Amino acid sequence: MPQQKSPIRWPAEAVWEAVAPLLPGFTVEVLPSIDSTNTELMRRARAGQCEPTLLVAEQQTAGRGRLGRVWQSDAGASLMMSLGLPLAPADWSGLSLAVGVSVAESLQPVLPALGSGHAARIGLKWPNDLWLDGATGERKLGGILVETASFVAPQAPAATRAPAARYVVVGIGINVLPRSPEGLSMPPGSLQDVEPGLDAPTALLRIAAPLVAMLQSFEGYGFAPMQARFAARDVLQGRAVTLSDGQAGTAHGVAEDGALLVHTAQGMQAITTAEISVRPTAARAL
Repeated sequence: MPQQKSPIRWPAEAVWEAVAPLLPGFTVEVLPSIDSTNTELMRRARAGQCEPTLLVAEQQTAGRGRLGRVWQSDAGASLMMSLGLPLAPADWSGLSLAVGVSVAESLQPVLPALGSGHAARIGLKWPNDLWLDGATGERKLGGILVETASFVAPQAPAATRAPAARYVVVGIGINVLPRSPEGLSMPPGSLQDVEPGLDAPTALLRIAAPLVAMLQSFEGYGFAPMQARFAARDVLQGRAVTLSDGQAGTAHGVAEDGALLVHTAQGMQAITTAEISVRPTAARAL
């Protein structure tokens, strides 16, 4: 008989205790299996359930990434979570980048030096990927998918109200254990490359409260205060890149609104749409 795996011990109560003071009405749910945590929270929002909720799935059967890409994983092999909450920033630009900064800093507060031979560095690839940069080259650690729905709560009169609140769902998928590269566009990395023994429950506890604090900061101040912190982990900075719309050039970091700056034959271009994908044309030198 196959040996039964031990159940995953999720720190739901500890996460709730850390987040609830920041986010009244907050709840944590852990589901053994669901099609997609993002899809479920968007379904609830459309049905008028717009409470702050952190949804964690041990297994996803129809997980989604950006541009419709598939993100599926077995129990314990990945951290798959979505945080939904009402948010009303003056400008939504750069939100996925700010989420990436928060997650990367929670998992690896201090970046090891390039070529140091120590743990892989967690870097950020515009607009929503977590990459590892280490002795075995660059690999994808995880991804972020941000979706919004119209918030159904009554709004103040147009002449007096602040920016309209919308229900935002921030989905995060991170490889915890090594996985096969079969069918993937780039080799996968895992949290074991960053910190041996780091599991999904521990990663969840590290990520949750700082993520909520970052979202609240973003609501008040936008992406600009996060720009330098993104730059410290920007894996495209100074590299030749190709864009899915046929352009090519050199990446020059991100602007205060989160736009990717690419110097092309036509001059400096500010890439603002996440519908355009960007790839470095050569590996980073270690």
